[in-house]
Amino acid sequence: MNQLILASQLFPLIGFVTIVFIGHSENAVARISLFFTHLMGIAVVGLLSVWVYSGFPQHEYEWFTLYRSGEYQFPLVFLFDKTAAVYLFCTWIIFSVIVRYCRYYLHREAGYKRFFLTIFSFIFGLNMVILSGVLDMFFAGWEIVGISSFLLIAFYRHRIQPIRNAQRAYSIYRLCDFGLLLAALLLDVIVHGHNHFIELDQALDPVRSENYLELTGLSLLLILAACGKSAQFPFCFWIPRAMEGPTPSSAIFYGALSVHLGVFLLIRTEAVWGDHLMARLIILLVGILTVLVASISEKAQSNIKGQIAYASIAQVGLMFVELSLGLQPLVLLHFLGNAFLRSYQLLVSPSIITHRLRVQGATDTRVDLRETSIIQRAPEIIKEHLSEVLQTTLEVIAVQEFNLEATVRSILWDSFRHLGSVISKTRAWFRWAMVFLLAGVGFGIAMAGLSIRPYWAGLLALMMLTLAVLAFTRKRDPFKTWHSVCGSTVCAGVSTWVISHGVGSYLIWFIGTILLAWILGSLAMWRMRANKDYEDSPFVYRAMAERAPGLTLLLFVAFLGVVGFPISPAFVGQDLILYYTSIDHAWLTPLIAISMVLNGVSAAGIFTRMSMGLPYDLTQRHMHDHDAGIPRGH
Repeated sequence: MNQLILASQLFPLIGFVTIVFIGHSENAVARISLFFTHLMGIAVVGLLSVWVYSGFPQHEYEWFTLYRSGEYQFPLVFLFDKTAAVYLFCTWIIFSVIVRYCRYYLHREAGYKRFFLTIFSFIFGLNMVILSGVLDMFFAGWEIVGISSFLLIAFYRHRIQPIRNAQRAYSIYRLCDFGLLLAALLLDVIVHGHNHFIELDQALDPVRSENYLELTGLSLLLILAACGKSAQFPFCFWIPRAMEGPTPSSAIFYGALSVHLGVFLLIRTEAVWGDHLMARLIILLVGILTVLVASISEKAQSNIKGQIAYASIAQVGLMFVELSLGLQPLVLLHFLGNAFLRSYQLLVSPSIITHRLRVQGATDTRVDLRETSIIQRAPEIIKEHLSEVLQTTLEVIAVQEFNLEATVRSILWDSFRHLGSVISKTRAWFRWAMVFLLAGVGFGIAMAGLSIRPYWAGLLALMMLTLAVLAFTRKRDPFKTWHSVCGSTVCAGVSTWVISHGVGSYLIWFIGTILLAWILGSLAMWRMRANKDYEDSPFVYRAMAERAPGLTLLLFVAFLGVVGFPISPAFVGQDLILYYTSIDHAWLTPLIAISMVLNGVSAAGIFTRMSMGLPYDLTQRHMHDHDAGIPRGH
């Protein structure tokens, strides 16, 4: 059974690597994808068969410990039970359908190989989430799924709107990712390493009364992460934006699998929040509000994929309600039905649109918008008792999608942008005066015989947050933004080294990884910039993925290193930093977490700005041809 678990986890990764090295043609990519899909299917069916034959046990398998430092450890633990069985079976079925569907749907598409690479990385991350036995490993897969989603939303990278929507989705992902990371760290601190899902209930029983506030905060962090990943209230707006990607990716991500990961997280951590009435009420309220918002907004969508997206969000909201009521078996059944239905709807949506266009052209008819309005679809009792003013108001609210995106942006991001603009406008003499003042205070503390370490750690944390806010605010110069992001991340590591004990050996790896990514990213952008002068048009997407794919790959690797992607030591490093600061100096943990969120969003903005978009000279030529009245293609 252990070997089948490993096979189900590793076959997508092996398929990814095989496509990278020998997928030189569309036919080769299609054959490799189909082959490894069949291998994964054999492993999954074999695993399910052995599990059923063994009597449906809760099977845990600890492969090895990736890193250990004192009480902190990062084990690779797999757990297979009824929840994992349902999710893994659904994942294999839908993944197999998508691979076969895309062999023809994306035929001769310019990004054919890129699409399959991203899909295989997504399945690898998703299987890691489903089979993980600890929250740390769960978070690693969660991160891989997030990056894959970001890349697939921006798959059509010549168009501006998909790029912007990918950035919007990633900003929500980044916020909720660190909610999950903080939850994992807080759980480690509370249960002192006994953090396996299979033993959570037993480990938490002795500390429920004395750690009530900590468990309440842990529950809220888990709910935040689940709401962001599953597009629940108030984050309902990002999934319709994410439909900018190819239809198959919309089906596998936002119709079937990725949108249900928040539900899976809450099922796995029910031992944490299940005994808290307030947590159950919050999950219930979130589900009800999501159903209300999504059901109304869906009626006003002008495209079929947006309607399906909101319909899927509404069903996930009902799953939140079911979870709050303790109906876990019903949730799993509901998940299967919604996943298969939404995948089918999204995959046939292009055919439906084509059919309707043909019918419209053949019959010479037009669509009457009044027949598809919200009020026309509403029950008769509502249409009879709602006044005309209320009907119009409901229409406007639905079209604006309850203005949730603007509200979340103003609360979460605009405050940091305002702070960054204030800092950037300060005069040089004021900055130097603050430096000398802070240095004088430190000298005074040292002369008084007090410990200087907390003070220096606080200064480094302040510098870290300042650089992160400046990077989040600056958009004109990618070099300054990149240096601010990397400098902020290095300050996080150094501040932890100054104030904590026992983490020096691994922090060397962490800081070394960040410095290497800093150098590689700077080199890539310097080579990109050497070809063009960007000062006159700083906000144009550079499309270096078309001009210089090698440099773009180098910048992407540097981006992954800076944000702590699981392929780099920085991933465990950021986990370790937050763990030790939460034990020794808890006040530093939220500052580091906020800085990492902002740095991730800023680094993603640099990557999209430099690598995506329509080639600049081609854009200028099209503009010139348009002004001259020359049709494109001449």
